[in-house]
Amino acid sequence: MKPGWINIIMTLILLSGCSVKQRPIEYGTDECAYCKMIIMDHRFGSELVTSKGKVFVFDAAECLADFLHYDTAVAMDAELLLVTPYTHPDMLIHAEAASFLVSGNMPSPMGAYLNAFQDEATARSFQEEKGGKVYTWDEIAKNIKSIRLNAIKEYE
Repeated sequence: MKPGWINIIMTLILLSGCSVKQRPIEYGTDECAYCKMIIMDHRFGSELVTSKGKVFVFDAAECLADFLHYDTAVAMDAELLLVTPYTHPDMLIHAEAASFLVSGNMPSPMGAYLNAFQDEATARSFQEEKGGKVYTWDEIAKNIKSIRLNAIKEYE
């Protein structure tokens, strides 16, 4: 085999090991990359996948948002940000496409009362029944600390 072919084959092998894709969260086994709790509730898991394919799993969307502030190097390298829609446990969707409801009538694992929904219409439907405020992912990611503090003051 010519040396050029060996380099091409080695490059393909290396690239195939770095594919960017989500992986299912192993509830009851996986540990949150931020808070270190075992991920238990199928309605709240979230995930970050880097450009090299490394997967970080989280107990809830609020842990993912906090982690983005905590580890800015990984945040800058994030290729996928995924959250579980409240009404579709075990499913992961792009955080940027989700809508989020913060409502005192809907607790979340880390106390931010933050629940993801697959679209704004579903979030607004829950808001009509449960109260609270609807946010985009951009608002959550930039303001998680103040959103959490306001929720704690308002709902606890």
